[in-house]
Amino acid sequence: MRRIAILTGGGDCPGLNAVIRAVVKTAQRHHLEVIGIRDGFRGAVEGDFFLLDEAAISGILPRGGTILGTTNRDNPFAFNRVLEDGGKITADRSADVLRNMREQQIDVLVAIGGDGSLRIALQFWRLGLPVVGIPKTIDNDLMCTDQTFGFQTALSVAQEALDRLHTTAESHHRMMVLEVMGRNAGWIALYAGIAGGADVILIPEIPYDIGKVVDAVEERKRQGKRFSIAVVAEAAKPLHGEVVVAQIIKDRPEPVRLGGIGAKFSVDFEALTGIETRVTVLGHLQRGGSPVAEDRILSSRYGVAAVEAVLRGEFGMMVALQGRDIVCAPMADAVAQTKLVTPADAILSVARNLGICFGDG
Repeated sequence: MRRIAILTGGGDCPGLNAVIRAVVKTAQRHHLEVIGIRDGFRGAVEGDFFLLDEAAISGILPRGGTILGTTNRDNPFAFNRVLEDGGKITADRSADVLRNMREQQIDVLVAIGGDGSLRIALQFWRLGLPVVGIPKTIDNDLMCTDQTFGFQTALSVAQEALDRLHTTAESHHRMMVLEVMGRNAGWIALYAGIAGGADVILIPEIPYDIGKVVDAVEERKRQGKRFSIAVVAEAAKPLHGEVVVAQIIKDRPEPVRLGGIGAKFSVDFEALTGIETRVTVLGHLQRGGSPVAEDRILSSRYGVAAVEAVLRGEFGMMVALQGRDIVCAPMADAVAQTKLVTPADAILSVARNLGICFGDG
């Protein structure tokens, strides 16, 4: 091994720069060069490579985002190109990626990403390119790992928002609703709701009966509690209802943009109760800013473990947190399905024992 290439794919996430820094520092100790690829797999297609040295990573540990840049649109196996007349054509450009890797004398690719980016990385491994994956997503929805980096920072942003909403809710005797990200998984909503003292948590895995939510809030009023706080995951949906979609954009890997369930729930709840209800949508605030200490440490552990996996020749694998240990798990298993909240999950049991309503009675 002489040269490692590294890229970041998918949405940005607090802790990406900490991972990049850890990979470079660990590689240097083993006399390996690290080549950065700009803008995810687009840079791999277009050959946008540069040397990641000590100067490049200086001071990046606390920075959010990624110094490499990223994209969630450019799949080399279905790469879109805009024509002069404004039309688009889609082509398989995977051969260009493999050629660029050979020309740059890249021995192995370290791919940092969520399920979409790691699926692409897995395809390249099956074509013969040595690959090691690092799990990244604020949604915490990747299999084979207890936690992805970025999750704790997103959680802290949501928890702080709930702390601030409490004062307004109590002062005005309102129902305050916080809509959070998470795609089809309810981890951010569940953990933030517990940490922020929410009275209601609505997650995609448990379709809610708004009547049950009304009953829970009315019971709080009988106990003398004149306000309530609800955390709503962006893919939460009412019983027998549908997920609320903010926008559909064709020709994208993820054409459906979620959003709006917080507003729907607020309107429905206020109409049934007469309680003034306001909604706050955190959106991309959860992705931005400096990573919290736990994400910096986890990112650093992942970066070190990825280089160690390279040195051991453990390709087609993803570094993962299991218990207190960092292990290697097959990427194929990690992206086989989405990690969702299950009825048997211990943290869900904690929330129920705290009296939090999930709208399911």
